[in-house]
Amino acid sequence: MPLALLALAVGAFGIGTTEFVMMGLLPDVADDLHISIPSAGHLVSAYALGVVIGAPLLAAATARMSRRKVLIALMGLFVAGNALSAFAPDYHWLLAARFVSGLPHGAFFGVGAVVATNLVAPERKARSVSLMFLGLTVANIAGVPVATFIGQHFGWRATFLGVSAIGLAAIASLAFLIPRDHTHGPTGGLRGELAALRSLPVWLALGTTVAGFGALFSAYSYITPMLTDSAGYADSSVTLLLALFGVGATVGNLVGGRLADHSLRGTLFGGLVSLVTVLGLFPVLMSAQWSAAVAVTLLGAAAFITGSPLQLMVMEKASAAPSLASSANQAAFNLANAGGAWIGGIALAAGFGTASPALAGALLAVLGLAVAATAYAVDRRRAEVPAPTPGRLVATHVPPHPEHANH
Repeated sequence: MPLALLALAVGAFGIGTTEFVMMGLLPDVADDLHISIPSAGHLVSAYALGVVIGAPLLAAATARMSRRKVLIALMGLFVAGNALSAFAPDYHWLLAARFVSGLPHGAFFGVGAVVATNLVAPERKARSVSLMFLGLTVANIAGVPVATFIGQHFGWRATFLGVSAIGLAAIASLAFLIPRDHTHGPTGGLRGELAALRSLPVWLALGTTVAGFGALFSAYSYITPMLTDSAGYADSSVTLLLALFGVGATVGNLVGGRLADHSLRGTLFGGLVSLVTVLGLFPVLMSAQWSAAVAVTLLGAAAFITGSPLQLMVMEKASAAPSLASSANQAAFNLANAGGAWIGGIALAAGFGTASPALAGALLAVLGLAVAATAYAVDRRRAEVPAPTPGRLVATHVPPHPEHANH
């Protein structure tokens, strides 16, 4: 695997850290800015909104640019957003800064996935995407806990300064390690990129992402009360258990990338079936501390097995606009984050029990399987339609030669 993938992973590490660290800093930010916890929670939503809006918009707007320059520019916007967060004078400025920080997220992963696949042989495409996503999963193991520790002991503003420094390191890595070849976008421009998204298979792949990762976030958004109320863990143990989720996600991401290079759709179906199984067993697994720890690890592994296959499938279905489609998949991922948390909250508020968000997630994973199966059926049906054979001879009436006309 080329060293250039390390530069993409460094950028993914910074993005993953800033995306998830706010959840651990909400009390500190709320106290410092004199706002309520629910108001501080809007800072998480502002980032997600930035991802959803920025992913397709920035990918489409930079369709004709060199992908190497686009990646560096996106990381520059990321650094600016986090620096603005560090120096935000009040809540409303911080809200705007978090929105800006989210804008480059989806486009970076989208364009980065295209660059990663262009750097390797065709049989290693999924693995190259998984290595870029490795930065995102490792952020849950190391980046988020360390950034949270810094914020709790040196102030939340120090956390965002530290994330800005990671972004600067990523810019340097991208500038030195991403080659100048393999980086130019398609010549079709914005109109060609948008036209490629009219395909039904592309939307089915995006729908699978929304349902599949919505299943993950339906449970993960409420993992803390499950661990404390059902499994009996102390609040101080939750950070370590969330690191176990990161370990599982890292393993699942790497395994999924390797398997997808052999069978893309088989890996996707296997990952979704595993997710349905793990989430369905959550009420039982949360009954003891040791099994709860296993459940958290398996949840991360089962969910992220599908990450690389879904990213690659969207890119293949929109081969004329891989950057835009790949970025749109990241927007779908964040829609899954918001939608999954909402659905899990409905189950919890309805009084179905602490583990009910996981069961709601299992139903969403079943929906993801149904959408993936529909996509498979559509592909099979399109493959069975015979293509017209070029140069095919068509029988026509040939008049007799004049000299034979009287015979």
